[in-house]
Amino acid sequence: MNRFSINISLRVILLAITLTAAIWLYMHGMQPLAFLLLPLILLQLYGIYYYLNRINRKLTLFLESIRYEDFSIRFSADNKLGKSFSMLNHQFNEVLEAFRQTRAEKEANLKYIDTIVQHISIGVLSFDTEGKIELINPAAFRLMGIYRLRNIHELKTVHPGLAELLMELSSGNKTLYATRQEQQLSIHAATVRLQGRLIKLISIQNIHSELQKKELEAWQNLTKILRHEIMNSVTPIVSLIGTMQEIVDMDIAPGAQHQEGISDLREALQTVESRSKGIMNFVNAYRDYTTLPQPQFTSVNVRSLVTSVGSLFQADMKQAGIQFTLETDAENMEIHADISQLQMVLINLVKNAMDALEQTQHAAISIKLYLNNIQQICIEVTDNGPGIDHDAMNKIFIPFFTTKKKGSGIGLSLSQQIIQMHGGQLKVMSPGVNGNGTTFYILLNT
Repeated sequence: MNRFSINISLRVILLAITLTAAIWLYMHGMQPLAFLLLPLILLQLYGIYYYLNRINRKLTLFLESIRYEDFSIRFSADNKLGKSFSMLNHQFNEVLEAFRQTRAEKEANLKYIDTIVQHISIGVLSFDTEGKIELINPAAFRLMGIYRLRNIHELKTVHPGLAELLMELSSGNKTLYATRQEQQLSIHAATVRLQGRLIKLISIQNIHSELQKKELEAWQNLTKILRHEIMNSVTPIVSLIGTMQEIVDMDIAPGAQHQEGISDLREALQTVESRSKGIMNFVNAYRDYTTLPQPQFTSVNVRSLVTSVGSLFQADMKQAGIQFTLETDAENMEIHADISQLQMVLINLVKNAMDALEQTQHAAISIKLYLNNIQQICIEVTDNGPGIDHDAMNKIFIPFFTTKKKGSGIGLSLSQQIIQMHGGQLKVMSPGVNGNGTTFYILLNT
């Protein structure tokens, strides 16, 4: 017989003895003594009830621990009451352990998913029917150029029309939105119902760089084709001209009566040869545009890079009467980049700025280095020249387009290609031909 049964039996026997004694005293005229035993009888009855109700209390505690997700409770205090109690406690502990493991796995999965959402380059945000933000990752902040968002309607001041677009976008649909910074955002919407609430999930992706990449590939392919066809056509002409010059010198000139005509023929052949070689040299100048090597990434101190380029031009600017200023706010900022390619871009931008200031009085060039509000490294190259007119602004990054008399039209397009290969952007801003100058922005991710 287990301990629980023995305890119950002893309690019942003791209660029976107490009742018998009370009845005997009452029957023999000792009623006061009999009534004195009444509290003892009630106490014994309560003790038996409390002892028998232990299982109900245990079950209640077990269910409450599940309800409030308190899985730290262990059932073992009454294991000594018998095998049945020990087995019941073991089963309770097993169930709580299963719940504990399930919750731990759920929390680990949620943390894993949250880590992924926070680190992916695609912007993700979700909001309810009132526009209250439920989730937003750093990529979404970066793409929208903001640092805080509590309600989707707060976007009205930064991106006009975007809040309404996100609220009205149906589940499964896609759309495009152009920001003030000329970014092309691809937006995809999905709707889920969580605990009776309708939640809209939005993914945002900047396809501006992808469009630029496709445009760049198209120009490169066109350049390769043109270069190939031009070289195939001009090379035989140059070779044939050399042969014709030999024929004139060796076969025609010695016996010719009209030396003046021979002289004109030689001059014509030399002109054709010169122009043909000029075309070949012109085409070869664009070889770098189609064969730019992949960046060799190393750790680069951006401040040192900008300072070195500024020092390179100080003497030339002083001689040209150009005032030069350099401002750096990112003291120890480092990025992974190809330092020679970034130097090439900065040198090209500074040279362009100097060329733009040839007819400008009180000419000035400034270079600024800082972190913008979305934690991108920004390098500004600004001049106070005549500016760029609206028509040229839309073409300056197109290969072969130039506003210079002696320009090749390859510098800016090559610079843009380099910055894109570094995962950044090269942008320009100019108010127009009002003497307000031009600013080029190099944006690089940290």
